[in-house]
Amino acid sequence: MGRSSRSSASSSLSSSKWRYCNPAYYLKRPKRLALLFFVFVCASFLVWDRQTLVREHEVEVDKLSEEVNQLKLMLEELKSTHGDEDSSVSGKSKLTSKVLPDDPVDIHRREKVKDAMIHAWSSYEKYAWGHDELQPQTKDGVDSFGGLGATLIDSLDTLYIMGLDEQFQRAREWVATSLDFNKDYDASVFETTIRVVGGLLSAYDLSGDKVFLDKAKDIADRLLPAWDTPTGIPYNIINLENGNPHNPGWTGGSSILADSGTEQLEFFALSQRTGDQKYHQKAERVILELNKTFPADGLLPIYISPDSGTGSSSTITFGAMGDSFYEYLLKVWIQGNKTGAVKLYRDMWEKSMKGLVSLVRRSTPSSFTYICEKSGDWLTDKMDELACFAPGMLALGSAGYEPAESERILSLAEELAWTCYNFYQSTPTKLAGENYFFRSGEDMSVGTSWNILRPETVESLFYLWRLTGNKTYQEWGWNIFQAFEKNSRVEGGYVGLKDVNTGIKDNMMQSFFLAETLKYLYLLFSPTSVISLDEWVFNTEAHPLRIVKHQDGQMNAQTDDKITRSRGRKEGQW
Repeated sequence: MGRSSRSSASSSLSSSKWRYCNPAYYLKRPKRLALLFFVFVCASFLVWDRQTLVREHEVEVDKLSEEVNQLKLMLEELKSTHGDEDSSVSGKSKLTSKVLPDDPVDIHRREKVKDAMIHAWSSYEKYAWGHDELQPQTKDGVDSFGGLGATLIDSLDTLYIMGLDEQFQRAREWVATSLDFNKDYDASVFETTIRVVGGLLSAYDLSGDKVFLDKAKDIADRLLPAWDTPTGIPYNIINLENGNPHNPGWTGGSSILADSGTEQLEFFALSQRTGDQKYHQKAERVILELNKTFPADGLLPIYISPDSGTGSSSTITFGAMGDSFYEYLLKVWIQGNKTGAVKLYRDMWEKSMKGLVSLVRRSTPSSFTYICEKSGDWLTDKMDELACFAPGMLALGSAGYEPAESERILSLAEELAWTCYNFYQSTPTKLAGENYFFRSGEDMSVGTSWNILRPETVESLFYLWRLTGNKTYQEWGWNIFQAFEKNSRVEGGYVGLKDVNTGIKDNMMQSFFLAETLKYLYLLFSPTSVISLDEWVFNTEAHPLRIVKHQDGQMNAQTDDKITRSRGRKEGQW
């Protein structure tokens, strides 16, 4: 082939290749034009979709990176704020609490509990400010305790511990300017002591603000005439205006055990902080009187005569009307630095724990451990949810025994905690009823089926987690919190349930929900250095009182400026 032929062939081939780029080619062939358009659209969509996915991925990565950085900053802040072993509240536990690190899951859960507190408090502040309790369904307040601002005072230390400073300051201003105890109202000595005196003293110990101490002294002085009985065992009701004391008519003139033996922590603390021993003397005389006839098993009936100091043939229980008497025997020993000056309290408590063990039974078929009630020689297979404070008490007191007995007491505490957790898990709402009955072959069944936001089970979970480090107790507490969120949270706050089987709601946000339930849940997910059990003791309303270190085991040390705390701290910084 000649050069001209090769050149012609090459030109023809080149022209054939480039004809597909000529628009005229496709105009003459509409099917191929349609195919080209379809390919173009598909390619464009594919490229656009890929770019969109990449952008969304980059956004998610940026968000996750930001969250990781925030968590790192929070952890660094927590390390810096809780790392000082000489801090007045923070520091390593010495004998009681396990030193446990914070982690992102705990931080997340703690914030959720804090959000619940903000919702509860904001609802109270909006609809029931200054009243004793909020009715969330009707969005109004009710004065269940004579108009003493029970929810507000009960919430002071919770607000402070959670770092809700603006809310705390508004509550402080109300206490300073509006709280008035001069009321013609027959107040419960017990409820007023644990909620109002305890709440004010705790706020003072945390903040150092003397307005709280002055108010605590004012209300305590109005309660003191209740102890003016032949034995010193107090009447349980007193008029705050005229000081006239008496007992409820339904007790037949008797005083109630828990109501009479659950003022020692608060009154001892008040004497320490004011230097006035009259509070200590009044409260301690009760224990000295009861000790005169204290039985070998340490179990007292719920009705005690204020005239003779002896008990009636009434029920013995670690539930309603008995519970916190036993709790305070242990906690006064802790408050008193476990010295000889308070050894009597520990001795009485250990006797009572022997009595508690004698009331322990196990269900069939699941072997749930529970505490019976006793009337005369008869045992009733019934346990109140109120008695679910006992696992925490046993765990807290176990350290004072010899090693073998300590292990046995702690094991009993863990068994009882499992039962109390199942009080919740056994109902459709996963919230516990007020009490449970145990029958052979049937394990547990709910008796009184309401739930009023009680704290006792989460209180025990808090102690067991602090003292063992077992995160199972945190998981149980989180499940209980989620059940409260699902069943009890409403637009106007939190409510109880009339029936844990049906979930029908009531119309009351109990003050102890903010004082106890949410506080214990918050601390369950907080570092162990926040309100260390080596530095603080909780009253029965979950108000932490500082353990005052003193010499010679005396319970009369005045703390004055030693109680004063630094201001302007962040959440969890003390």
